[in-house]
Amino acid sequence: MPFDLLYYAGLAGIAVFAISGALAAAEKELDILGFILFATVTGIGGGTVRDLILGVEVAWVASPIDLKTCIGAAIVTYFAAGQIIRRQRVLVWMDAMGLALFSVLGTAKAYHLGADPLVAAAMGTITPTFGSIIRDILLDRSPVLLQPEIYVTAAIVGSFSYLAFMNVWGQPDLSILLAITCAFIVRGAAIIFDLRLPKFKQG
Repeated sequence: MPFDLLYYAGLAGIAVFAISGALAAAEKELDILGFILFATVTGIGGGTVRDLILGVEVAWVASPIDLKTCIGAAIVTYFAAGQIIRRQRVLVWMDAMGLALFSVLGTAKAYHLGADPLVAAAMGTITPTFGSIIRDILLDRSPVLLQPEIYVTAAIVGSFSYLAFMNVWGQPDLSILLAITCAFIVRGAAIIFDLRLPKFKQG
């Protein structure tokens, strides 16, 4: 897969996550600084946690375009929140693609830095989800990790699919493409059919 395609797809994914964070600020009727805060936390929070754990330079520090993307998405959402909310279904599907993309890219980054495969899969799960978790904690609402909806599960599928494909073929570009497809299919099926994980019930 061409590097430029991954790069711009990554920026698009950051923008979608940032918009979801800004919409959370809209629900709380915050000012524009609140929009920027929650857009940034949601857009790059997971990648920041991943890079800090891996002990490498934080991605948005090395490439400020990620931070600028979050700020831009926040400002646009502040002035166009009504129109964006009316297109919520489109945003859900864009979020699904962002989830699939970052779960795989997060895994690939950790794996190629020499992390144990299980650790790499954990990093792939953290990358697309921890920004939303931090956002929800700050807003005092139930984090996505605790929801029965199949969301984090799709990230896990993407992470382990990449590792499996790498183990079989050893071709990074092909493995990334196939793993993103697997994660997106799982998340897409959950959206279409409202799939949820079974809850534990006592007794």
